[in-house]
Amino acid sequence: MERVRTQRAVVLTTASTAIAAVDATRDLIAGRSWSRFVDAFSRPQPLREWHTSLVVMRLTGTVVADSDTVYEDGAVVTSGDEIVAVGDRQRLVQQYPDHDSRSFDIVAPGLVGSHVHSVQSLGRGIADDEALLDWLFDHVLPMEAAMDAEQMRTAATLGYMECLASGVTTVVDHLSVAHADQAFEAAGEIGIRGLLGKVLMDHDAGALQEDTDAALAESERLIERYHGAFDDRIRYAVTPRFAVSCTERCLRGARDLADAYDDVRIHTHASENRDEIQTVEDRTGMRNVEWLDEVGLTGPDVTLAHCVWTDESERAILAETDTTVVHCPSSNMKLASGIAPVEAYLQRGITVALGNDGPPCNNTLDPFTEMRQAALLAKVDGLDATALPAATVFRMATEHGGQATGFDVGALAPGRPADVIGLATDTARSTPVHDPLSHLVFAAHGDDVRFTMVDGEIVYDDGSFARVDGDAVRADAQRHADSIDAEISSKD
Repeated sequence: MERVRTQRAVVLTTASTAIAAVDATRDLIAGRSWSRFVDAFSRPQPLREWHTSLVVMRLTGTVVADSDTVYEDGAVVTSGDEIVAVGDRQRLVQQYPDHDSRSFDIVAPGLVGSHVHSVQSLGRGIADDEALLDWLFDHVLPMEAAMDAEQMRTAATLGYMECLASGVTTVVDHLSVAHADQAFEAAGEIGIRGLLGKVLMDHDAGALQEDTDAALAESERLIERYHGAFDDRIRYAVTPRFAVSCTERCLRGARDLADAYDDVRIHTHASENRDEIQTVEDRTGMRNVEWLDEVGLTGPDVTLAHCVWTDESERAILAETDTTVVHCPSSNMKLASGIAPVEAYLQRGITVALGNDGPPCNNTLDPFTEMRQAALLAKVDGLDATALPAATVFRMATEHGGQATGFDVGALAPGRPADVIGLATDTARSTPVHDPLSHLVFAAHGDDVRFTMVDGEIVYDDGSFARVDGDAVRADAQRHADSIDAEISSKD
């Protein structure tokens, strides 16, 4: 079995190198880049992988197709990487009698983690009860600076394991300054779908600070290597950390870089904390979202995490530019950042998705926890029990997440990618189920997920990961976390 896997990897790498060489040759003929022509033959290329373990499958149970459509006795039929049918179970069993069949209590679209920090997984719980900027500059950034390539790979894999085991099939992942390629490789290896980006920090960033040109050049190298890689499961988002740690040239360079490539997006933090906003205003004379708009970091290809503290003019900008906001309620509560005005955003027609943020400020990547927190926080914030009903919150975690990523995900429908999860309701906490949407938002947990399919491939099944050894990754993660703690402590 090991020999087969090794041979397959050699074939894939050779094929992807040939593809890159053809692309580079076209560039050379067009008079563009001799260095890229040479580089195509000398450096490893991303796996532009064809599927080898796709299944033809019929999944039955209570099917939550989207936030408006539930089949109490339903089925989802997949073939290859697509969904081919969704509807009444009896009809689809008769129509597709020969498909492999699995049954779950609830079948739902894969959830979207629209703002996560997978590579911070080794820092779960390292900086509880700290204010945001102290938490970031005194704890999280030193941890990221201390991580080597192997530790970054393990951290990302651990984060993706937690996501897949909790029903997240697509992530928008804010990586770190160094070793970003390790996260891309980890995502490709485990089979998750993702929009990933190396972090840009060229101002007031301590050990993580980079030269502006070097940071943008490294981002472009990663775009050329990984954007559209692994059968287009992995795409790129240019990722400035936030306005506080980026110069104007860096932020404008991020926009220029995203515009130079098809489907490359932009992902950053904005207006999470009042101290952050004051810092930006002192430097630029503008509020945070106004400044981001000035330098080109708003628009339908931009995802802004948090947006807790915005005024009416900033909300108008977000609406007019069709910028996506990602609500991270658990992180915002834990860091005492505030409560994002989600209802106000939705009323303006602003797309609001959901994210868990990072393990050091949450401390979980469970999307069901985040749905529940979002709903409850909105109700108590407005003293309105009707605020953010279950269907709206589920839409934020699925369809709105699809809009944030640019992937056609977030619903179960013919022709859509076969990103499907199956859940059990065999616990006291899950009994009875009167309303499946209510159950998913208010009662379900990530550990209710029994089955996760991405692009028609079963990547997680009843506690086991198809492509990685979960026990080995967890052991490595604890070892690396202990090593990083010791290294940072030795410098104190």
